Amino acid sequence: MDELKELESYNPIQYIVVKFGDEQFGIDIKYIDNIVRMQRITRVPNVPAYIKGVINLRGEVVPVVSLRLKMGLAEDEITKLTRIIIIKLENGEVIGVLVDAVKEVVTLDAREIEKVSYDSGEEKTNFISGIGKDKGELISLFDLNLVFAEKEKTN
Repeated sequence: MDELKELESYNPIQYIVVKFGDEQFGIDIKYIDNIVRMQRITRVPNVPAYIKGVINLRGEVVPVVSLRLKMGLAEDEITKLTRIIIIKLENGEVIGVLVDAVKEVVTLDAREIEKVSYDSGEEKTNFISGIGKDKGELISLFDLNLVFAEKEKTN
């Protein structure tokens, strides 16, 4: 039984590394459906500020969320590096996430990830499942189920 646990701890997971300002965040690649260039986002009235609107992606209407605003960071600055990451959640819901830039894909295993303890006063840490280390750099790893759990309750 201990051998099985040990094998699980070495189970590598791929993360796509995205940037918000100078900070790096990782999104489990199993949730990534597509990465698209910035396009016109149609505003939707009477939604929380972090919901930027919707886009038409191959005939499907996809809501676009600003993780910056959801985490309490400054408003998004749209540049030529800005991307919309299309995420497919475990419940089948498809959501676009605005990021400053997509950096790379990294492979981390449990030995390279430290769990974080939650500080209820710090909005940003409530969405982070752990901190990964790659090439001496720290990457905050999103728990997408926590990020979007609040949104699902309002539906």
